[in-house]
Amino acid sequence: MTATLTAPAPALTITAQRRPWISVYAVMFFSTWAGNQFSPLLLLYKQREHYSALAVNGFLGVYVLGLAPAFVLSGALSDRYGRRPVMFGGVLAALAASTALAFGGTGPVMICVGRLLAGIAVGTATCVGTSWLKELSQGVYDPRADAGAGARRATTSFSLGSAAGALVAGLFAQWGPWPLQLPFVIHVLLTLPFAWLVLRAPETAVTVGAPTRSRVPTAGHPRFVRVVMVAAPWLFVAPSVTFGYLPVLLEETTPGAGIAYATLLTVLALGVSALIQPWAKRLVTTRTGPGLVAAILLITAGVTLAAIADHARSWPLGLLVAVVMGCGIGVGMVCAILEVQRIAGPGDLAALTGVFYAIAYTGFLTPAVLAALTGALGSTAPLLGVATLGLLSALLLIIAHRRTR
Repeated sequence: MTATLTAPAPALTITAQRRPWISVYAVMFFSTWAGNQFSPLLLLYKQREHYSALAVNGFLGVYVLGLAPAFVLSGALSDRYGRRPVMFGGVLAALAASTALAFGGTGPVMICVGRLLAGIAVGTATCVGTSWLKELSQGVYDPRADAGAGARRATTSFSLGSAAGALVAGLFAQWGPWPLQLPFVIHVLLTLPFAWLVLRAPETAVTVGAPTRSRVPTAGHPRFVRVVMVAAPWLFVAPSVTFGYLPVLLEETTPGAGIAYATLLTVLALGVSALIQPWAKRLVTTRTGPGLVAAILLITAGVTLAAIADHARSWPLGLLVAVVMGCGIGVGMVCAILEVQRIAGPGDLAALTGVFYAIAYTGFLTPAVLAALTGALGSTAPLLGVATLGLLSALLLIIAHRRTR
């Protein structure tokens, strides 16, 4: 089948539909909300539903089963069939995920179905939404936007959506009624009015109708291999340590408020990551290499502070960890997305974005590795080992940036 170029929407149409990127931003926000609202409820599933730690970790694993293929397939499918239909499918998956999880009290089957659909929703939203926002933040769609606007909008939507999901679920889990049902109902009610906006957003895929490729040629680009692939996992090491591992380490220091503390760390880290992006605007739009180095060093400092907080048994120091990690996430995500967008070819932007996110999400394995090492080495030493790897990665990035500039 021959590829056909999609012509830009007429200027009058774009003017009539002011700032079309806003609708995609909103849909990406609510889709990522669906993925992060489950985490604050893990303790409740253990306490109220009497699931074992193994079962709860299994629920997290099911999420990855939906996430991984969504990263791999959604980008390539949107490059072939267009952003609009694939993103709409992702929104429907987010709605179905919350609906299934609202019935999670009926048994593990509905929880597994909900987590699988949540993975599909988040994978599609981050992959397709990031590419679509970039394309709607330039040219006739948004002539006033600067070169980094699309990347910043995508990462802030991801961060704020994830933070909102954790905040609402965490508040209900700690103090609210029906904590295993209401957070999901609220998400469905808030998402429904925005779902139809996807069908009105302009289609921006450059090649529609081209055969779906089994590989992404630009994934072998030297800059992608030596810079993006080295930095990507660290962007998710930061959140996994901050609100996936640290609350467990400091659980004894927050008696009776463990869920609230974990929620606070989540919202603080993701909120700071969104707030720092305008401040770092010049750095991340013109010097992405040094920006990634700065991000890895910030994350390394955050991991070191986490080790100190663990050793000192200090929950206030954990809040500082969240702030430092948030700075690293914010700067690093924008720099990495800009690198991907500059490397990608005209017909594989979404596909390469999916490859990036698939690599980045390997950082979420960090707590499992740290937990496995804790028995033999204690909890502080493995964190210091991660910090040492961070310094090594920053050095590799400096060398790679000079050689592949």
